[in-house]
Amino acid sequence: MSREPIIVRVDANAESGYERIARNMIFAAAVQRRRRPVYFLSNLEPNALAMSIKRGGNNWIAANHRVGTGADANQLMREIRRLKPAAVFVDDANASSDYLAEIAATGVLLGAVDHSATMHFPTSVVINPQLGPSRDSYEHDLDTQLLLGHRYAMVRPEIRRQRPMRSQEPPPIATQNGTIISSQYRVLLALGEDDPNLKTMELAQMLVNAPRVGKVDIIIRREHPQLDEIKAMVETHKEVMTLALEPAEIANRIIRCHFALTSGSGWSLELACVGVPQLMILQNEAHWPNAQRLEDEGAATVLGWHENVSPQTIRQGVQSLIADALDRKSMARCGRQLIDGRGPDRLVNAMEIMLTPMYRKDAMSVAA
Repeated sequence: MSREPIIVRVDANAESGYERIARNMIFAAAVQRRRRPVYFLSNLEPNALAMSIKRGGNNWIAANHRVGTGADANQLMREIRRLKPAAVFVDDANASSDYLAEIAATGVLLGAVDHSATMHFPTSVVINPQLGPSRDSYEHDLDTQLLLGHRYAMVRPEIRRQRPMRSQEPPPIATQNGTIISSQYRVLLALGEDDPNLKTMELAQMLVNAPRVGKVDIIIRREHPQLDEIKAMVETHKEVMTLALEPAEIANRIIRCHFALTSGSGWSLELACVGVPQLMILQNEAHWPNAQRLEDEGAATVLGWHENVSPQTIRQGVQSLIADALDRKSMARCGRQLIDGRGPDRLVNAMEIMLTPMYRKDAMSVAA
């Protein structure tokens, strides 16, 4: 790669979660297709995440301080002087307006990835790959570009490639009990990059015992704190449960499932892109805009906040969706229409336009 690099400042640990680094990995893959190297300036826990970054063809620089601190700003500016990047993107809830302004003063194209809209953004671009909040919620400089909403949803290439395979719902599983042949269904349990309330095991056991559910496919990250317990549970119930951790395994489960139980995270947007009907149980306040928009568009049904959803509500939602094939087809169609999976490429196109000399000249004249 011979073009100026991109620096991404994002952390991944138990405190900050793993959703932010996951979406930046998707963005980095799209940037590489434009022959730009990507450097992740990150504090990673566990350190094995560095291998995932490097396997994706990216570079990793260990961050020594927390985002938003003066020491972290100094380290980032040192890397800017050393690498001379085309752009820098910061994705962290601790990044303040003063911190971003200090980085912007270096003259580099600065982007903020944010889904909370709780401060003023002195940046060249603000990116929100989720479905809310709206444009009116953001405070920003006059020349700041806002790239928000469903057109910029982060969808992994290996997930988007499943759209043609999911053009039709797979047939139900035929099981024979004596002389009676019944139809049973596969449910995908995908609560996202983070499972802060450790609901995966509880929900998996509940789904397995639901009528007409023949198989439960569980998708989690390797960093899940209950990974060993989940593996043991799946081994105990291997006739009716499976566990997927690798991209190829996940893609296979998505093709074969009939609907999914999700939490409104970025995984919900990816499943909507493929055309998987969804029931959603929210665990993070930041995911409410995703859930509400998907429900408004007819792509999913929100069961509620995890603390308020009873087992009876979950069982009723599952049985209602199993019984209504037209509802599942409608959800699949609406999800595919809302999320087309081209968000990362649109973000990179916008970045390349903003990096052209003519655009920078026009932006400076507007700011003046």
